[in-house]
Amino acid sequence: MDLGAQRERWETFRKRRGLSCEGAAKFLLDTLEYPGLVYHTGGCHCGAVRFAVWAPADLRVVDCSCRLCRKKQHRHFLVPASRFTLLLGAESIVTYRSHAHPALHSFCSRCGVQSFHASVSDPGVYGVAPHWLDKGTFP
Repeated sequence: MDLGAQRERWETFRKRRGLSCEGAAKFLLDTLEYPGLVYHTGGCHCGAVRFAVWAPADLRVVDCSCRLCRKKQHRHFLVPASRFTLLLGAESIVTYRSHAHPALHSFCSRCGVQSFHASVSDPGVYGVAPHWLDKGTFP
């Protein structure tokens, strides 16, 4: 693809964010598709699991009512699955499904952190723990 005079800008943008050409193009298209949303990144404690999510800057965090989440004081915000991307660590994720609550609790097999979960009753939604977002991706 010939970028002409924009090649240097493109390469600087791509390298600063550590993205491939495809990843940079996806990021820019998502920015246009999700106006008003922020590109948040995050992951587990050891770094084996990394994710990205498009969500508002002002997150609406809720307490989960399931027994497991109440015991571990898990809080999360909800996003459509189309705005959640697992960047790294699919092989490091262990999933637990409680018989009492329709959620797939995903944990890092190395450090045990649960940074997100998927809903069984609504597979189009993810719950993301805000305290595992990277600093600088939210106010």
